[in-house]
Amino acid sequence: MTDEQIVNLYWERSEQAIRETEKAYGRYFHHIARGILGDDEDAKEIVNDTYLKAWNSIPPERPNPLRAFLGRVTRQLAINRVELNSAQKRGGGEYVAVLDELGECISDGEEDMSSSLALREVLNQFLRSLPNEARRVFIKRYWYMLSIRDIAEEYGMSESRVKSQLMRTRQKLRIKLEHEGFDV
Repeated sequence: MTDEQIVNLYWERSEQAIRETEKAYGRYFHHIARGILGDDEDAKEIVNDTYLKAWNSIPPERPNPLRAFLGRVTRQLAINRVELNSAQKRGGGEYVAVLDELGECISDGEEDMSSSLALREVLNQFLRSLPNEARRVFIKRYWYMLSIRDIAEEYGMSESRVKSQLMRTRQKLRIKLEHEGFDV
C-alpha cells in the first residue's frame, strides 16, 4: 500500500490505517526507538505512541512522505522518554553519549528560529558533501543514535575505525559551522 493510500485511510478515520502503517513501517520505527532508548519494551511503547500520534495528527496533516514524518515523530517521542527517564535516574541508550559528542561542534545555546533553519540547511549541505560511507555512519550515530558497536557490525568495520571516522567528520563539521558563522 502506498503512503498516499495509508494517509487516505487516516483521513477516512479507518482503523486499517494503523495496521497498514505498522505493516509498512513498524520495524523502521522500532529501529529508531530502540537505538535511542536501548530497551525493546520501551521501544515497543514508543512505536505504539507513534501510531496514536499519527491517528491524532492525520488529519489535518497530509504528510508526504509518511515514513519521514512518522520517523521524526518516533524519534522525538523516544528522546522525550529518555529525558523523562534521565530525570527519574534511569538509563537512556546512546542519547547522552551522542549529545556529548555533538556538543564538540554544535552549540547548545538558545537559537532563534532563523538560526535553527540556517543551521539545518548548513547541516544538510554538509551531509550531502560527505562520502557515502561517512554520511551513513554519521547518520546512524547521530540520527538513529546507534552504538559504535552496532554501527561497526552493520558496516563490517572495526569499532576504532567507526570512532575515528566519526571524530574526523565532527571536526569537519565544526570547521564548516565556524566558516558559516555559527558559534561552536
